[in-house]
Amino acid sequence: MAEPMTSADIFIHFTGDFLGERGQRTGFLLLAAFLTSFLFIRTSARLIRSPKVPWWPGNVETSSGLHIHHLVWGICLLIAAGFMAFAVQPDSPWLELLAAAFGIGIGLTLDEFALWLHLEDVYWADEGRQSLDAVMIAAVLGGLVVVGAAPFDLEGQTGSVLAITGTAVWVLAWCLVAIMKGKLLLAAVGSFIPFVAQGAAIRLARPGSPWARRFYPPDSAKADKAAERDRRRLEFRRRWLNRIGGAPSPQSRP
Repeated sequence: MAEPMTSADIFIHFTGDFLGERGQRTGFLLLAAFLTSFLFIRTSARLIRSPKVPWWPGNVETSSGLHIHHLVWGICLLIAAGFMAFAVQPDSPWLELLAAAFGIGIGLTLDEFALWLHLEDVYWADEGRQSLDAVMIAAVLGGLVVVGAAPFDLEGQTGSVLAITGTAVWVLAWCLVAIMKGKLLLAAVGSFIPFVAQGAAIRLARPGSPWARRFYPPDSAKADKAAERDRRRLEFRRRWLNRIGGAPSPQSRP
């Protein structure tokens, strides 16, 4: 008589190889919960800010008027879920549930990354955009890990130790050039996908980066071209961040 299938067995049966590995499945649920909680709490913050939606619940405040930011709940979830995962080390589906709780905590916390970076409420200030940057970086790097990528992944490489070391150094060199050109996110992604770092390293540096200060003299053609390209990039970035996170308020800070 066949043994009854567990919930994990049923999941694997219907998904095949996709997310069949326990670690990959757990990472996917964590990432999905992280992105879902971020989108929910950012949407909630925008609805609270909008005078057109007076029925949406407001901020959480104590009787004394203390505003409890949602990063507090996120930190509590991170502590509780992380402690339970390490201390209990449960099987499915409890491990997946703890991973989802941990992901929700990440979303709530990173949405206010700028607040704990500056130690003041800059949520709707220009500095608040750093929260969106942190979320995008975490989502990209987390997604790469979930799909099985690894920094300087040399799995399957054959040859001498010198050849393998040379490959790792070659990838690292491209990443370092990308960093020098002010492209930190592309350098991080390039450690997983080398051609991304190569593309970032070949293209013009961003104004103010160490590479631009060293190799682009003021008023040179390269400096002007880099400034114009960066202006277009920042304008594109501003439009999309406004759509995702809401436009900053000019009077957010005194």
